[in-house]
Amino acid sequence: METQKTALYDYHKTLGAKFVSFAGYEMPIQYKEGIIKEHLFTRTNAGFFDVSHMGQFFLEGDLTLTEALEKLIPADLKSLKLHHSKYSFLLNQDGGIIDDLIITKTPEGFSIILNAACKENDVKEISKFLSKEHKSYFKNDYSLIALQGPKSAQVLEKIINGVSKLKFMTGDNFIFNDSNLFITRSGYTGEDGFEISIPNNKVVKLVDLLILNKVEPVGLGARDTLRLEAGLCLYGHELNEKINPIEANLNWAIAKKRKNEGGFNGWEKIKKSIQHGSEKTRVGILSLEKIIAREKTKIFSNDGQEIGLVTSGTFGPSVKAPVAMGYINSKYSKIGTKVKLEVRGKKYGAEITQLPFYKKNYIK
Repeated sequence: METQKTALYDYHKTLGAKFVSFAGYEMPIQYKEGIIKEHLFTRTNAGFFDVSHMGQFFLEGDLTLTEALEKLIPADLKSLKLHHSKYSFLLNQDGGIIDDLIITKTPEGFSIILNAACKENDVKEISKFLSKEHKSYFKNDYSLIALQGPKSAQVLEKIINGVSKLKFMTGDNFIFNDSNLFITRSGYTGEDGFEISIPNNKVVKLVDLLILNKVEPVGLGARDTLRLEAGLCLYGHELNEKINPIEANLNWAIAKKRKNEGGFNGWEKIKKSIQHGSEKTRVGILSLEKIIAREKTKIFSNDGQEIGLVTSGTFGPSVKAPVAMGYINSKYSKIGTKVKLEVRGKKYGAEITQLPFYKKNYIK
């Protein structure tokens, strides 16, 4: 299958991007400044990310659509207000996570932002619950731009009047260059920011204006270090179909009403995990020595028992230390518990720590 390119591919080249194949797309991993500088710039200013590889999936229908989606999404969609968003997931029959997502209530039904590598399978899973009256489609003629960082609102307000009034996890329609776009105040870096759904033929104009306002481009490399410092999961690393939301420490993302009433895939198994705890749990891990524990690094107890596995690990530029997340036997998950990380055949000291590593700066 041919590698796809986003509408900004040629623009990224002019900015000096280095590319990598990711989820079937040719995507910028970093630019001339490098991952660490891009990361720190996002934390202090405003950076933009091309996330057009993600699926912008739209569903139209009445209350029956809401009821259908609630069979595999454990959010309280019936109570979701217009243009409000929720972080949630698609669940399989065992309560495992098919994908994590952001779902937004629209006048016609819902829009869902799906992970690039999962989007085709996600649609197959969702379609199992839809009826002939429900309409669904991808907006492939629209790009998705994430603007992230403490100066995001100040910059975007100069370009698109009124966006700074949005609250975290809400959105609205705006006009830019005679085109309609939908903007939500959200993102996946731990910073204040926006996700902008914009026609492909207008995205270069928007990015030109962002750069004129001293916004810098940021690649997938810094996107990963930013989300890891913020303790945010990445599908295929912290999340997969064999991990349920309770094990993933995402109990908060299941609506209280849904926990009580159930009616979604895997509810019985998830309910057992809530009531009795789970054998393994997602934790933050702080290295006590100058080593970086990458994905698949084995975790040991101090008495030598293998107790878990790292799912993501890197150097955290904002916290100036190696950071990691992983799954361990729940008996060892208490904050402050000392563990060992096996890197290149040697074991190094680490401890279980509070997530996130970096304090989130959302505007609520």
